[in-house]
Amino acid sequence: MQTTQHVLFERSEMKDRHLVRKKIREHIADKAKLPILIFPEGTCINNTSVMMFKKGSFEVGGTIHPVAIKYDPRFGDAFWNSTKYSMMTYVFNVMTSWAIVCNVWYLPPMVKEEEEDAVHFANRVKAVIAARGGMSVLPWDGGLKRKKVKESFKEEQQKKYCQIV
Repeated sequence: MQTTQHVLFERSEMKDRHLVRKKIREHIADKAKLPILIFPEGTCINNTSVMMFKKGSFEVGGTIHPVAIKYDPRFGDAFWNSTKYSMMTYVFNVMTSWAIVCNVWYLPPMVKEEEEDAVHFANRVKAVIAARGGMSVLPWDGGLKRKKVKESFKEEQQKKYCQIV
C-alpha cells in the first residue's frame, strides 16, 4: 500500500480526518497525479442498495467520477454475511465458486453545484449510482450493522413516523 500512495487514517480520530482532507486536497491540486479511488459508503453491503455516503469525500472539491458496481451472484456471491458465516466459510465459498462476476458502470463526471453542500452533493452522486445499478437508496450508515443505533437516530425516525401517521 505504501508504493501506491494510499491515505490511511483512523475514522474516529478528528486529527486524522483533517490530515486526510489536507492530503486529498493536495493530491487533487497536483494534475500530474492519478485520480483517487474512494469508497464513500465505508463498508460493503448485500448488493441490493446504496447506503449513506461519508460526506468527507465530497468536501474536498474536485470532480467526482462515479462508478456503480454490482455483483452478479449466479456463479458465486461476493457478499459476506458475517452474522451467518465465519470468515473461513466465506473464504471457502469464494475460493470454490465458479466465478465472481461484477458489473461495473463508469458514469459521467459530476461536480458540486455552487449552492450545494457536501451532504446534498453526496446524496446526488449516490442517487445516480443507485439508479444505474438498479439498487435502492438508503439514508443510513453502513456501520449500523456493527454498532448499536444512536438514540438520536431512533428519535428522528420516530418523529418522521409520527408525521406520517
